[in-house]
Amino acid sequence: MQSVFLLILALLGAPLFAVIAAGALLGFYSVDIDLAVVPIEIYRIADTPVLLAIPLFTFTGYVLSESQASHRLVRLTDALLNWMPAGLSIVALVACAAFTALTGASGVTIIALGALLYPALREAGYADHFTLGLITSSGSLGLLFPPSIALILYGIIVQQMNIGPAISINDLFRAGLLPGLLMVFLLSGWCIWANRNTRLAKSSLCWRTVYASLRESIWELLLPIIILGGIYSGIFAISEAAAVSVLYILIVEMLIHREISLTHLPGIMRDSMVLVGGVLIILAVSLASTNYLVDAEIPAKLFTFLKANIDSKLTFLILLNVFLLLLGMLLDIFSALVIMIPLILPIAIDYGIHPVHLGIIFLANMQIGYFTPPVGMNLFIASYRFDKPILDLYLATLPFMLILLLAVLIITYWPALSLALL
Repeated sequence: MQSVFLLILALLGAPLFAVIAAGALLGFYSVDIDLAVVPIEIYRIADTPVLLAIPLFTFTGYVLSESQASHRLVRLTDALLNWMPAGLSIVALVACAAFTALTGASGVTIIALGALLYPALREAGYADHFTLGLITSSGSLGLLFPPSIALILYGIIVQQMNIGPAISINDLFRAGLLPGLLMVFLLSGWCIWANRNTRLAKSSLCWRTVYASLRESIWELLLPIIILGGIYSGIFAISEAAAVSVLYILIVEMLIHREISLTHLPGIMRDSMVLVGGVLIILAVSLASTNYLVDAEIPAKLFTFLKANIDSKLTFLILLNVFLLLLGMLLDIFSALVIMIPLILPIAIDYGIHPVHLGIIFLANMQIGYFTPPVGMNLFIASYRFDKPILDLYLATLPFMLILLLAVLIITYWPALSLALL
């Protein structure tokens, strides 16, 4: 009866956090536990030091997206890589991955870089079909690279659950590097192969142009070096690194480049904190819901059911990939993390899957889910941005999706790729 009530709430358009909170309250009430446990669990999240990193890194990303940083990044990668076969398409991949890693939002990457990359690729001779697929699919590539907000959120959820091997955000940052590079490498190979018979405009490597582009973008390039160098050297904690990123990017974009005015800043703050508020309220009520799930032994019962029907870890991983791809089509990555990780993590640990490896599998699948037909979010963003029929986007992204599915299989069944740098 409770499930039916919650389903009706969801169908009527109730906010996701309200549905989750109602589920937690009904669950605790049904087993006669004082409902004060829900606000206690919600308050507990405020005591998580690393939580500060989410709003601070999000604000940094929004400032970057409102500046001309994306143009400088594209000019630099173009100067470095456009001499290669299909070099401009590889420029697009690298630029989109880097921009998504910094901003944390694949839709923002398509909107911000699409206006720059789409006409440049078409003018260079790339087919329209290929260009659409490239930009739409590469918009989500940076989710595995630090300082990805999705990696931070996953780490917070796992740390709050306190089951299985202890992990840190630093572990997740390191774990995402090789799988992320694998995806970029495989897609780069496809770009070269798909355009092997196409006459493309390309430039020779000019060190004067490289130097000029590097000097122009040096301030943004120093940001990940300062942040990651500070974290891995032990100078900064994650939350401190996020605070440094805000101070640094404000100095760069307001005082050095002067592309963000003081009057522009309140609007950027408002937009970024609206996103953060939505994520944090869902995370808070999900922790309360997780407490009920643990008390009711829901994950243990699910594992018992799965173990009775699926005795192979490999089979479980295949089903997990299929489920996560479907989930990526239906939910944004933040909602998917806070809703599903509390259910999936205990089961995965019982199957012998390391929590860090699970996080990389989860995010790698969600990346693809963003542009998986029929309802992947990035498909609709790209359709609106480039004024193209949605069916064209389905067909254009298909080869890129198949290549990334291969990458996901490698990531899933080769745990050492994710765990080698730990």
